[in-house]
Order: sequence, then C-alpha cells, then structure tokens
Amino acid sequence: KKDLQKRDMAQTHDHKIQGDRSIYDHLTTNMNCIDDLKNELREATREATGGKYRMLSAPDQCEWMEMMMKLTGARRGIEIGVFTGYSALCFARGLPEDGKLIACDVEETFVNVGRPFWERAGVANKIEVRIGPASDTLDTLVADEANHAQFDFAYLDADKVSYPTYCQKLLTLLKSNGYIIIDNTLWSGRVADPEKVATEESTGALDRCVKEMIADERVEVCSLMLADGVTIVRKK
Repeated sequence: KKDLQKRDMAQTHDHKIQGDRSIYDHLTTNMNCIDDLKNELREATREATGGKYRMLSAPDQCEWMEMMMKLTGARRGIEIGVFTGYSALCFARGLPEDGKLIACDVEETFVNVGRPFWERAGVANKIEVRIGPASDTLDTLVADEANHAQFDFAYLDADKVSYPTYCQKLLTLLKSNGYIIIDNTLWSGRVADPEKVATEESTGALDRCVKEMIADERVEVCSLMLADGVTIVRKK
C-alpha cells in the first residue's frame, strides 16, 4: 500500500509538491488515512487513462476536502470535473447518509471507471452524475429558484477558461457560509508570471477568477499552497 502511494506521488504530482520529496512521501503514506480502495481507484485510473492520469486531484488534497465535508457539516454539493471519480469518492465519504453530490463531467467513459469503486464504498447513492457541459447543468440549476442558496459547497477542477463563469453561477446556488473550492489556482506557478498571465488563456482565466472573487464583496477568499494551489471562496 505504501509503495503504491509513493509511486503515485513520484509519477503524478512533481509539479505540485513543495519542498523535499521524502517529506511528502512521509505525509501521504504515514500521516493520512488513504485506504486500499482509494489506492485501487488511482491505479485503475492509471491503467484506463494513460497520460491523462495526471488530471487526478492530489491524494493529500482529497483527504483535506473529505475532512472539510465533515468539519463543515456539508450535505449538498456540486463538483465540476469528475474525471474518474476519485475526488467524488472522497466528497461522498465525507457527506452524511442523506448527502448529495451533483457530479458534472462531459466524458462518461472516464466517470465509469469510478462507478464500481463508489459502489464498493457504499456511497454511489450520494452521487448524481450529470453528463454534459457544466455550464449548461449550472444554468438548469440556476433557472429553478428552488435551487438558489441550497448548496453547501462546490468544487472546480475542469476547464480553467470557464472558472470565472462557473464561480458566478455557483454563488447563486450556494447558501450563506457555503464555499467553492477552486483547484489549480497556482497552475504550476504560472499565475505568478505576468507574461504567462497575459498570453496563456488558461493561466489568465485562473488569475482573473481569483482576482474577481477577491474584489467581490459577497465573498471572502483564502488561497493555500496545497497541491497545485487551492483557493476557498466563502459566501458571506
């Protein structure tokens, strides 16, 4: 189990790690509760997706997000960017028995990799998959006023160019004290390079998204050096 986790870290998250490799290996293998089922899903993802495996969220980040569900008493959430369902598994495990995660993705083939693991974990009933453009799914939710201010959290880990748009729509759906977890906000450090911000579409969108949220009086923002950068947006 520990060897698998170390190989996982070494091959997939070089650009996300701060500091010494041995410290990170110790963190993930000895200081977290990453069980065999989660490791098996990561390995199944490696086998099913090849080079796209790097799209998985970092294990330590997902453990933190699962803990966030429990600490905040979250019950309903929206995930944009499911991939093979590792983060969805962690969210669902952190939700109560009557919790619900609306999981949005455009590629059902990848989502299907995770479904057997959701079943084995006993959380498949908490995950409602919506296949199609996330913007359309959010528009459908926003169009029904019964959904306004009804969600406790959201997680963004999809097409970076759409992040600013996603955040605006999600704020309508979030409760007061609800929050958005935005992934990849450091983008391997590219957001700290003004030239890359100005010339790269995804880098510019990530930079703009965080700055727009900081300027938005409806929310509070906290950014962390976790994985590839995680920003939390709390709706007041």
